[in-house]
Amino acid sequence: MSLTYREIKQQYTALQHTYDYLQAKRQEIVAFAKAQSVTSITFVGCGSSYCLSESAAFSFRLRAGLPSSALAGGDLMLNPERYRSLLANTLLVAPSRSGSTSEVVEAVRLIQTDKHIPVLTLSCVMDSPLSRQADFSLELPWAFDHSVCQTRTVSNLYVANLMLAAFLGNDEELIADIQKAISQGEAFMTRVESGIRKAADFAWTNAVVLADGELQGLASEGAIALTEIAKVQAHSFHLLDVRHGPMVTVGADTLVIAAISGDGTAHQRNLMRDIKGRGATIIAFADRAEAVPAEYVDLAVISDNELDIAAQGIPFIFIPQIVALTSAERQGINPDQPDGLVAWVKL
Repeated sequence: MSLTYREIKQQYTALQHTYDYLQAKRQEIVAFAKAQSVTSITFVGCGSSYCLSESAAFSFRLRAGLPSSALAGGDLMLNPERYRSLLANTLLVAPSRSGSTSEVVEAVRLIQTDKHIPVLTLSCVMDSPLSRQADFSLELPWAFDHSVCQTRTVSNLYVANLMLAAFLGNDEELIADIQKAISQGEAFMTRVESGIRKAADFAWTNAVVLADGELQGLASEGAIALTEIAKVQAHSFHLLDVRHGPMVTVGADTLVIAAISGDGTAHQRNLMRDIKGRGATIIAFADRAEAVPAEYVDLAVISDNELDIAAQGIPFIFIPQIVALTSAERQGINPDQPDGLVAWVKL
């Protein structure tokens, strides 16, 4: 059993710990955020953390009603002056596995040279360099992935970001649905894993991950996991946007993973029909079976409980993780040590 697989399977235990930790910190987090008198939120991250930052920025715009954006750590490090106007009166939020990624640590240092910008960090180690730069630090050591590729860390940082948005937006229904998704996670993994492995167990060379809204950044992370772990070309797009160019790359060698919502079902059905018509294999995820056009998909993965769309991301990310692992195993690739990668970048 690979370390990556163990960390995938341990993610719901860690998620419950993260949920409880954030709930215990709720009043302190809200008080800190309000005390900054900021007018926007800016997320910064690299790789997986940048993808999660994209989802988080969307959640803050939608849930907390705050203008929010995401910046790549390397971009901000190279061009701090270019983004001065964007960073005015912002709260900078930096989610990170290691809290040591050079681009993010250096970017945070550089943007403080002229004027102090409040910084909230989320890291999966204690007393990291990033935490030491923060005005407010949240530390989730139980979510740390020892494997090079992030899996458990991803789901935990996604939930932590989402809970911050829910706290500032007083979104109690979302908070309840996050707990529901976590409590059902072990049973969900047990129920769907073998089906996912079977559907993905063929010589595909191209993967496309489709999702909308708050799940789009998470879909981009799913594509990164597929690239890193399985060494395949993988890309993510908004659901219907795949028609606008990327469809030409979809064929018999393509595995498509799609998050299907309960809205616009006719258009989503037609999209699955057209993708299937090009010969692709489709794994579709939804929170209820009637949302999935079963006649056009190879596997429907159903959470079996209606969840807020953002909370659906918690079970959804398990699909590309297991697909990537299945492909690596079939190819004889060690998922714990992908060639050319390190756990975090030190410049």
